[in-house]
Amino acid sequence: MNRLHSEILICLLPALCLLHSCSNEPSVGFSAPLDLIEAGAEGRTVEFSLSSGDSWVAKTQDPWITVSPANGNGSTVCTVSIDSALTFSPREGLVRFEQTGTGERRDIRVTQKGFEYAIDPLRPEISLQSYAPFGERTFEVDVMTNLPFRVEIPEQDASWLSCGMTELELDRGARPRKVTLRFEWDLNYNQTSRASSVRFIPLEEGKEPVRNDGLVIRQEAAEAIEPGVKGDSLALLAIRRSLGCLSDYEVSEKMEHWEGVTVWKSGPDKGRVRSASFMLFSTDEGIPFQVKYLTACEELTFFSNANTFLKSLDPGPHICTLTRLRRLDISAYGLVSLPEEFTALKNLEYLNLSGNNFSSVPAILTPENFPNLHSLVLNANQRQVIYDLSNTVKKDLGGLMDESLQDADGNRTFPKRLLRWDALDTLILSVNYLQGSLPSLEDDPDFPKWTRAEVDACDTLPQRLAGLPKVLPHTTLLTINLNRLTGALPDWLLYHPCLDLWMPESLIFPQEGKDEKGSSCGFTNVPASLDYYYEEYVNKKFNPNNQGDKQ
Repeated sequence: MNRLHSEILICLLPALCLLHSCSNEPSVGFSAPLDLIEAGAEGRTVEFSLSSGDSWVAKTQDPWITVSPANGNGSTVCTVSIDSALTFSPREGLVRFEQTGTGERRDIRVTQKGFEYAIDPLRPEISLQSYAPFGERTFEVDVMTNLPFRVEIPEQDASWLSCGMTELELDRGARPRKVTLRFEWDLNYNQTSRASSVRFIPLEEGKEPVRNDGLVIRQEAAEAIEPGVKGDSLALLAIRRSLGCLSDYEVSEKMEHWEGVTVWKSGPDKGRVRSASFMLFSTDEGIPFQVKYLTACEELTFFSNANTFLKSLDPGPHICTLTRLRRLDISAYGLVSLPEEFTALKNLEYLNLSGNNFSSVPAILTPENFPNLHSLVLNANQRQVIYDLSNTVKKDLGGLMDESLQDADGNRTFPKRLLRWDALDTLILSVNYLQGSLPSLEDDPDFPKWTRAEVDACDTLPQRLAGLPKVLPHTTLLTINLNRLTGALPDWLLYHPCLDLWMPESLIFPQEGKDEKGSSCGFTNVPASLDYYYEEYVNKKFNPNNQGDKQ
């Protein structure tokens, strides 16, 4: 019986195979049901297996959909790629697979969402140090956006944080593109941290972004510095670092051995900084805030900033807190102004502002504001050397060129307020652009006259001085050479008690170039010698006409 069944089965196998083949004609098939592909606005790529017993082709009428391969024979792996969207609205497309022999079709529907409005920073939080060199106090933030927007910094943070944002070029339609924002920040002077919540505000009404978390910027607190020897050392190091000095202190040595530093040897401030100098540096800012911690300091020097004559700086308010200062030198720094707080330095005896870019004598420099000042140095405030002032279109020359128009004809005159400074023993004004004439002051009630009694009682006063205005009576060093002064030398200068100490032949009389009106500069009555001056000492203990020595 088994044998019979086997023979029958063998006979039927060809027929069964033929029947099976007829019921399974070649067709397009998929390894898994796939009739829908959903994609986000960013696009998508989908792979799947395609099986077919015949050749086939893939077709789509939508340019944002691609199929690879687009045709074949038999089974293969197909890839459908959906491009990123171009609009904010959703869209729909179709991919059709068709068998070339039977015409059998299989459709895949493709749907894609449109882009949402977005202003999305890639780094929503930024952490900053309290300090960095001037050129390094910046950071950048990349933002993905498809909306024009502005950056809103809270008003209370605008003093230390800013954004140099330019107009956005959103040239990708609804597709967000990456834009880079550049922020600048300032030092944190306080010993507490701070944070700012920056907002991104869309410029088009009715278009509110789905993602707009803004930006949080946090800055660490300033280094804690307490008054004392340790605090002074930390302040010196921080100042030197902030200025970008070419050399640094040898920190392995005691502070008293640091270059340009002296300390108090005794008293309540023993060991603290008494004087300090900073030379050969490069900064585009005022004096670093850490200077305010040098509360025991009597003398400070800041000299030789890089590219001095290209800069327009203010020393800042922090140095103005050092009310114990007696000597201050801020020369070749690039200053063009002094803050009002500068008047707090009433104990100053010596002030050197030479080699800066002042266009006029700072208005706050008066005897009332600085009653103890004896030496004022304001020479060489020239950005550029211009021989003929009437033949230049340049305006920002420095050199005290913008002194006030004072006479009836609108001519510039010498800054008379400096001549009232009776306490000065040194006044240096050489190599500037001072113009006009020296005032005679003979009828000026602000200047008392030398009396005959004063002249007769003092061996060091020339006879001719009686009746002349008492101008800079204690000044033993005056320089006004190499300016653009014109007119006559007044008698108060020609017979000044210290004229022989002033070296007038080199430090007063010589002028150069032409003034704003094109007039050749120089005084009209420069004496050929000083014999006239020494003749005024007849009947004095010292007569320069005698051959003997001074007595």
